[in-house]
Amino acid sequence: MKEKFLKILLNPKYIFGVYLIISVVTSISKYLRGDYAINNYLIFKNVFYNTIHQKNLFIHYPDLYFDLNHYGVFFSVLIAPFAVMPDWLGISLWNAANTFILIYGIYKLPFSDSKKALFGLFCLQEYITAALSLQFNVALTGLLLLSAVYIHEKKEVKSVTAILIGVFVKIYGIVGLSQFFFIKNKTKFILSGLVIAAVFFVLPMAYSSPKFVVQCYADWFQSIVEKNNENQVLGNMQDISLMGFFRRILGDASISNLVFLAFGLPLFAAPYFRIKQYKHYAFQLMILASTLLFLVLFSSSSESPTYIIAIVGVLIWFFLKKERTPLVIGLLVFVIIFTCFSTSDLFPKYVKHNYIIKYSLKAVPCIVVWLRITYELLTKDFEKSYSLE
Repeated sequence: MKEKFLKILLNPKYIFGVYLIISVVTSISKYLRGDYAINNYLIFKNVFYNTIHQKNLFIHYPDLYFDLNHYGVFFSVLIAPFAVMPDWLGISLWNAANTFILIYGIYKLPFSDSKKALFGLFCLQEYITAALSLQFNVALTGLLLLSAVYIHEKKEVKSVTAILIGVFVKIYGIVGLSQFFFIKNKTKFILSGLVIAAVFFVLPMAYSSPKFVVQCYADWFQSIVEKNNENQVLGNMQDISLMGFFRRILGDASISNLVFLAFGLPLFAAPYFRIKQYKHYAFQLMILASTLLFLVLFSSSSESPTYIIAIVGVLIWFFLKKERTPLVIGLLVFVIIFTCFSTSDLFPKYVKHNYIIKYSLKAVPCIVVWLRITYELLTKDFEKSYSLE
């Protein structure tokens, strides 16, 4: 009985199946309860319909939904098949599609089946948090994984396509270019990227107009600037990041992002000087892990559902290790308890609202792991210390 249970537990097919079931069950339950997260889907759905009717994508439509859209006009292409369905079906398939991209990204990582299964188990709680919000973060995480894997597989067109989908939907996909120095055929990558970007740019014009699409990009830029300013507020549900942690501890929301980026970017970039390590796939994947964490920790838009991106980065680091010392295991436990479960019922409401949310404490374990990853990227021999098995 025990062996049968372990066989199921360590089989990624079963774990990934659980992910897909959860994606549908959470969607249907949200729809039936009329949960607030359905509002996110209504925003997404109406990106398509507002594009068709050439209406500003980035202003309030209180008769349709509350809050604002912050996704680019290209997103209307992706959401269109779901938007035309009945909401209960569109929501379910939308969540399932996002989930499939994530689990396919994990599946493509160069780990054993048992490691992939444990990978899925360890990030399950954070996945549920993201899936409950019906957001694009789940798919974006998968796209970033695929962009790196495809570069290693010398599939430049697929890699740049994954990156550009992220860029044209949520701009954050640009961090996929952190793998650029590992590309063998950079010319193919750049040229195919230019062609695909052009296609993505003009596609929405097929059911709107060139003038409208161009205006959308100007409006999108303005909305991103405004959102960044709105996020830098002490104690809200945004800015759950390294920057937010220090702003809230110091009680000063006016501290600019540039102050943090002034030390964060050099730390992030420093490992690229280790050119001799480029040939090791483990080094490339560790750069990916650093990238996923950096994206979340240095963004004022980071919120609880965004942390699926960071947790996947943490797990890449953990499963690359040949030797899992008490410190390494302790850091993973620290992350799982205080990042993954910090917004769950494991913590009393008083603790969540007065400490975890108020001071962006969800970010702290990921800050520690990112600094540890940076140290390893700068000092370790990736031929000896890391395993892809």
